[in-house]
Amino acid sequence: MSDTASGLRTGREVRSQFFWKLYASYVVLVVLAVATVGVLIGRRISSDSLGEVRTSLHTRAVLLSEVAARSFEEPDSLQQRVAAIGAAVETRLTVIAADGIVLADSDEDPSTMDNHGSRPEVLDAAAEGSGTSSRFSRTVASRMMYHALAVRESGELIGYVRAALPLTVVEERLGELRWVILSGGLIVVLAALLLGLFVTGRLTAPLIVMTRVAEAIAGGRYAERVETNSRDEIGKLSSAFNRMAAELEERIATITEDRGRLFAVLSGMVEGVVAVDRELRVLHLNASAERILDVDASTCIGKPIWEVTRFLKVNETIEQALREANEVTGEICLHQDSKNRIVELHAAPLRNGHTEPNGAVLVLHEVTELRRLETVRQDFVANVSHELKTPITAVRGLIETVLDDGEMTPEIRTRFLNKAQEQSMRLSLLVTDLLTLSRLESEDGVLQSDTLDFRDLVSGSVKSFQSTAEAKQVSLDVALPEEPVKLAGDWDALELVINNLLDNALKYTSTGGLVRVRMRGEPDEVFVEIEDSGIGIGPEHHDRIFERFYRVDKARSRELGGTGLGLSIVKHICKVHGGTVSVRSALGAGATFTVRLPLSAEHDSSGIFTDS
Repeated sequence: MSDTASGLRTGREVRSQFFWKLYASYVVLVVLAVATVGVLIGRRISSDSLGEVRTSLHTRAVLLSEVAARSFEEPDSLQQRVAAIGAAVETRLTVIAADGIVLADSDEDPSTMDNHGSRPEVLDAAAEGSGTSSRFSRTVASRMMYHALAVRESGELIGYVRAALPLTVVEERLGELRWVILSGGLIVVLAALLLGLFVTGRLTAPLIVMTRVAEAIAGGRYAERVETNSRDEIGKLSSAFNRMAAELEERIATITEDRGRLFAVLSGMVEGVVAVDRELRVLHLNASAERILDVDASTCIGKPIWEVTRFLKVNETIEQALREANEVTGEICLHQDSKNRIVELHAAPLRNGHTEPNGAVLVLHEVTELRRLETVRQDFVANVSHELKTPITAVRGLIETVLDDGEMTPEIRTRFLNKAQEQSMRLSLLVTDLLTLSRLESEDGVLQSDTLDFRDLVSGSVKSFQSTAEAKQVSLDVALPEEPVKLAGDWDALELVINNLLDNALKYTSTGGLVRVRMRGEPDEVFVEIEDSGIGIGPEHHDRIFERFYRVDKARSRELGGTGLGLSIVKHICKVHGGTVSVRSALGAGATFTVRLPLSAEHDSSGIFTDS
């Protein structure tokens, strides 16, 4: 749904709810007010009209009582006078004896009329001097108002006079007045409703705008604002709303920026980070944790940690940190992809200003390589100590023997000193190799790099070992290209690679054997293969022969004067130059060491390598 459609929908909702509630309340109030005023006015007019009729009847009754007081003893003349007066004042007049017998009536024959002593107005007049009542008269077939007065002479009741008027005229007047009041009320209600519709719309319009803006802010559009020029309470509310929106926008931006930085830091961490809430549901899991635990973060968020990972130690460490509200450390060995990986666990409770933790964070630090390097270091120290101890002990023993034995013959002394010299040479060679290996590992590619002809380097090394091969009666077969092979590297270091491989090949090749040196190439790299027909190397040793001090046959290696560092030096020199060294061999079938090095950008390898 678009923003416009959403705003219209929100506006319609506000108008159909708050607008109509407010307007309905206003309508009910107006209708009730007009109806109440109309009823009160109608009652007031009715009361005033009936009061006027009652007053008029009282006046007529008083006049009639003056006439009747002198004529009670003359019924015939009284009837004529009452009829004349009633016709003159258009009022029904009645004279009643004290016993209730009608003596005269302006509209009817008294002899045909009932006794009026029980009439309400007559009873009230007898008791209080006057009485009024309204009722339907069967005599005249109309609703009438009767007013009776007691007539006394010398304080003695001699009869009653009564005046009566029909209420038809009053009711007609009241009906007309009610219609006028109703019409006026309807006009007032209609005008008030139209005015209320306008006022209610003006009151709810800013609320509709604020609701739309609130919906927009809730949807992430924090730049929305309420526009208003009003200075009343709604205007103040709009200004406060805008200030709140501005502060919210600023805080959301700050939170988003901090969140982005935090996620960037967590994503770039080598350590795995897992955050859980109080119920152990996963809140966050970075890429390193995904890799270490072998899970997918997109499917883990919101799930309990014991559903995410199958490693019990991880779950127990987090639960313990939450339970004890303290930091917990541990270690776990993960078996993945046929490899064992050692991971340190560090869990800590998460607090948000409260004493009770509301979650925990687990940091997973893989220490497999560190432990391997520690093992290598320990082995290296042990091997160096052993390798140094042997020649040092031998030299010390030989020299002490010579010094302690003053009667030793010159021949034996010379033989002892020669052996001491051999051991010192061995010690010197060992120290030299250690220094070379240390320099290669520490410089890591900072060796001198010059463009050189690798063919000349290999050829020079082969020539330097020619006399050794002839002395041992081992044939040297060399096949090199006719054109220069240009690569960038350190001449001395690369020469040490070829020398070490040639030295090993000649050492482990028996008399009458053969050592071949071949150079072949591809468009961007050159391969040097040094193959011998010696004793060979078993497959179980292929992955370890390039480790420091590793020997396939320790006794034979020491007998031949090896230090156990030559192949390790070869590996590091090749690595520094961007190349590799590998071996193909079988026990009793000789060995072939292959050195691969990248060619220089200046080298044109087209056509210079030929099969031989």
